[in-house]
Amino acid sequence: MEASTISFSSPPPPRATPAELEAVSLRRLSENLERLLEPAFLDCADAEIALAAGKGGGAVGVHRCILAARSAFFLDHFASLPAPPAAGEKPRLELADLVPGGRHIGRDALVPVLGYLYTGRLKSPPQEATVCMDDACTHGACRPAIDFVVESMYAASGFQISELISLFQRRLSDFVTTALDEDVVPIIQVASTCELQDLLSQCVERVAVSTLDSRYLEKELPYDIYCKVKEIRQSAFGDESENAILDPEHEKRVRNILKALDSDDVDLVGLLLKESSVTLDDALAVHYAAAYCEPKVFAELLKLDSANVNLMNSSGYTPLHIACMRREPDIILSLVERGASVWERTLDGRDALTICKRLTREKDCNRKLEKYEEKSKAYLCIDILEQELKRKSFIFDPISIEESIATPLLVDNFHMRLINLENRVAFARIFFPSEAKLVMRIAQADSTEEFAGITNFSKLKEVDLNETPTMQNRRLRERLDALTKTVGLGRRYFPHCSDVLDKFLNEESTDLIFLETGTPEDQRVKRMRFSELKEDVRKAFTKDKAAVQAIASSASSSPRYEGRARQSKKSKPSL
Repeated sequence: MEASTISFSSPPPPRATPAELEAVSLRRLSENLERLLEPAFLDCADAEIALAAGKGGGAVGVHRCILAARSAFFLDHFASLPAPPAAGEKPRLELADLVPGGRHIGRDALVPVLGYLYTGRLKSPPQEATVCMDDACTHGACRPAIDFVVESMYAASGFQISELISLFQRRLSDFVTTALDEDVVPIIQVASTCELQDLLSQCVERVAVSTLDSRYLEKELPYDIYCKVKEIRQSAFGDESENAILDPEHEKRVRNILKALDSDDVDLVGLLLKESSVTLDDALAVHYAAAYCEPKVFAELLKLDSANVNLMNSSGYTPLHIACMRREPDIILSLVERGASVWERTLDGRDALTICKRLTREKDCNRKLEKYEEKSKAYLCIDILEQELKRKSFIFDPISIEESIATPLLVDNFHMRLINLENRVAFARIFFPSEAKLVMRIAQADSTEEFAGITNFSKLKEVDLNETPTMQNRRLRERLDALTKTVGLGRRYFPHCSDVLDKFLNEESTDLIFLETGTPEDQRVKRMRFSELKEDVRKAFTKDKAAVQAIASSASSSPRYEGRARQSKKSKPSL
């Protein structure tokens, strides 16, 4: 009997329909065309669109035949270009001159709009260009998201792409209802430039009922738009309007001071202050200068009068808040050095650092810098404020901390106090290295020379023949101060862990760290005790984390915080 053979084979895959094949082909063509806008294909392009210097400069390579075939705007523009002066030279189009508002368009917004002309598809924006640096932000209507759509609208309107104009107008309209008052201003500017009347009317209505300062609006808005806002405010509020002048003479003197600042004439400001009873605070001159003056002029202004650098305007903004909106690090630093508080919050609960972070794209701070490239102003602003917050948070009495760390017999012994601090910090680095490293960096202990601790006893006897006693004392004092600050920070943020280390250092020998020395029995005992100590520290660390979470939870639900949140719903801050 013949054995039967059974073959198992899968059925052939179904054939793709002509429509499906066409869709795949079009998708591949679209993807390949989109790649032509990448920097790697710049040499293949036959024209360049140059970005404005204020948007990073550089150029995007384009292909005239594609753009001319897809856009009547580019067809007419390329046809009117003069012949290049040299054979093979690429025409270079300056974006600032090419379209209205072109100086506002960055690469991240330009490439997707051009990509739409190349492919017929609008690519999703890069997340890093539309997300701010504030982790607590939902990123639904923060400034980077708004700026991206505003720049895209300038490009779409300039290139006369009607379908993208409609799309971006709807997105901007959604922002108007959810954004902060001051973030509506760039939407007004693009709506005015691109003649989007419906969007413009919506923005004017929103700004007119806001608490944005009239002087700020007068500076930032086109004159005809400002007049419309002013008219609506006067009709709605009458004599209670901010535009109602209670004392014409006082208002005149204030305006003269602000005009002098517009001219960078600080000497004239000084004369005006002497001739009248109006002060810098009365004129809110420091607020005004923080928004519009050059850093050198601002620094000179602060020398004129004992201005209150923490004075809030009618909308709850201090000069530091306004400097953060401008993101000018020199002005922020001048204010901080004069005692401006980084803790002050706006009516909606934002402090200076939060304001800076919500205006700054993630891309601007996280990207890798090229060689010799300077850090962005936004990065410097955030860095200055973070350092100041750390400095303010870690103020303490170094003498009391030194005495609490050292044993009674060692308080008056400078070298022994150093050794005790070195030992304590060394154990902290063993049990939680990441946290200890961060705290040492904040306290600048990592920039001072290590003294004789459990990690290096030999340094105690080292003598530098080129170092005078004065130099040595200064070096040791700097190390002592840095270590004291380090331990102080540890006590603030890890109190339970600090208690465990205190008890251990008072009761045990520091040679516990040398687990490989001594007899086998000594090593066994050391390992056992070291394991016990690690477990004690782990439990203490868990308690510290729980305490921090409890504090954060109670702060977010405090009546004061809730009161600010309710107040922010009633009125938004203004400049």
